[in-house]
Amino acid sequence: MTFELTDEQRGLRDAVRELASRFGDAYWLERDRRHEFPWEFYDAFAAAGWVGIGIPREYGGAGLGVVEGGILLQEIAASGAGINGCTPLHLSIFGMNPVVRHGSEEMRQRDLPRVASGELHVAFAVTEPDAGTDTTRITTFARRDGDDYVVTGRKVWISKAQLAEKMLLIARTSPRDERNRAAGLTLFFTALDRNRVDVREIEKLGRHAVDSDELAIEELRVPATDRVGEEGKGLAYLLDGLNPERILMAHEAVGLGRAALDRAVRYARERIVFDRPIGRNQAIQFPLADALARLDAAELVARNAAARYDAGLPCGREANTAKYLCAEACWLAADRAVQTHGGMGYAAEYHVERYFREARLLRIAPVSQELALAYLGEHVLGLPRSY
Repeated sequence: MTFELTDEQRGLRDAVRELASRFGDAYWLERDRRHEFPWEFYDAFAAAGWVGIGIPREYGGAGLGVVEGGILLQEIAASGAGINGCTPLHLSIFGMNPVVRHGSEEMRQRDLPRVASGELHVAFAVTEPDAGTDTTRITTFARRDGDDYVVTGRKVWISKAQLAEKMLLIARTSPRDERNRAAGLTLFFTALDRNRVDVREIEKLGRHAVDSDELAIEELRVPATDRVGEEGKGLAYLLDGLNPERILMAHEAVGLGRAALDRAVRYARERIVFDRPIGRNQAIQFPLADALARLDAAELVARNAAARYDAGLPCGREANTAKYLCAEACWLAADRAVQTHGGMGYAAEYHVERYFREARLLRIAPVSQELALAYLGEHVLGLPRSY
């Protein structure tokens, strides 16, 4: 499998790189500092057609694959936008996958063109306070009532819920069965009705330009026509989006790591101490060269995972490996960027502290490093299930 970009992919990369370059570090510093959604950035990318990169052409999207989605998000992150710039787009790229594959034709016709245009903002309402990454233990319940479901429960760490008009929501429609823990979960794509959903922002370490929220859902009425696929099979539909999510965030990690490394190299060339640039010192140069080598290797792993997914090949091993290695390479690059700057690395005006805070997120989301390793231990090495 070759990892050389095609002419079309290089054109995509160059176009995204040029558009993202219009929004410099100062723009992202202010959006992060003020906790403001990057509307100018988002609108520019929506107008260029990039929000719908993964949505089929018949619904107004570009119909491209995870390889192209990864190129898009990596270039955005590498521009200095980091995860603040990626999150507004990647929810539309991977989050709509269950709707594309399992939603009714009526739902696809109704909603996907508005997602592709950037008009319809969506949230991904899965995680719960007492369930974490064990989705089978969610307690949000959808009770059938005639032609509707009535939903009550809680969700946490829901990105962009302050802005979202609709949410992809998973809930129980029957009690948990220990003999078949994946059964009884149903997926909906429905309105985020503020009269029935209390949205409260979570104060957090970084990525302040995009909100993270807790949802308290009380007797939310959801039409049965908003159900994605069959009742009780929601977890299987949701899993369709998990490998692409890990692969895309791996690309984001590579991009963010390259942004941090670029800043560090620039500073190492320009900063003069004892009458010489600090980049001449091997104690500075070798850690940065090591970070470069790790990012280069991680990018190849991520590209391989994306190519396998687009080719319809099994990619659980590759997706989890990419998520793990890219997050580690990003964290190392961001940490060394701060260290290269010394005391100034702690100052917001040099931007690497922002990259450092965002890089830490990628070792937790979309799953922890430990869960990625648990997958490899069990499903690749054949070791006993550890959890």
